[in-house]
Amino acid sequence: MTFIIPVRIDSIVRLENLILSVQSLLKNFDTHIMVLEAASYPNGIIPKQLSNKVEYLFLEDGDSVFYKTKYLNIMTRRACTPFIGIWDADVIIPQKQIMDSIEKLRQGFDVAYPYDGHFYDTSFVIRELYVQNKSIQFLLRNKDKMGLIYGDKMIGGAIFVNRETYIKAGMVSEKFYGWGPEDFELHERLKILGLKIHRSEGPLFHLSHNRGSNSVFRSMEQAKNTNKERITTMLSSKIELLSDIKHEI
Repeated sequence: MTFIIPVRIDSIVRLENLILSVQSLLKNFDTHIMVLEAASYPNGIIPKQLSNKVEYLFLEDGDSVFYKTKYLNIMTRRACTPFIGIWDADVIIPQKQIMDSIEKLRQGFDVAYPYDGHFYDTSFVIRELYVQNKSIQFLLRNKDKMGLIYGDKMIGGAIFVNRETYIKAGMVSEKFYGWGPEDFELHERLKILGLKIHRSEGPLFHLSHNRGSNSVFRSMEQAKNTNKERITTMLSSKIELLSDIKHEI
């Protein structure tokens, strides 16, 4: 298993969240974690803060827009393990849910979401308390005090995939440039292609952070275009999707 985490550090809070997410994984698993930072220049902060068990990559990118989908695909191709976990830098998930999803991949599922759609935003107050105690049980006890910012059917933030099958399915679409619903488009595409998908019971916790320019739509035009891509996928047949994937590869 390789966990892949692309990131652009736009605040101290984001850096803290990345460290907390990686620490949570390393506390419970002996696994490979790959962090890719895309920024104008390498300041050396992230590799100094992360464990030496983490593979750190830096790519120079002066674009103000964080092209997350492109970097996810670069990391997917670089990974050498049969399974990969596509992880946001602000995500905390209970150990048993992660183990359940990984086991389902080993049993033959193509895709496994390690939570059931409940995507809890911690709030800054609970986040600060978690920074101090680093207890997932604390988050579980206080989930009713958090908001479901995307409802109870979210499919972004964390997903496990069979790497080979995922690559053949086209990976994440690089038509999504900047923040957008690429997770939803991917989910719709994987369903239409007939992949075997599992969802684990339990929540995902999102460590709150300020929403900068790479956490919102840049314009109404971008929102319109990215939602159009998602709808195009939803209305496509399996044959049409396979043809598009072959052309893009």
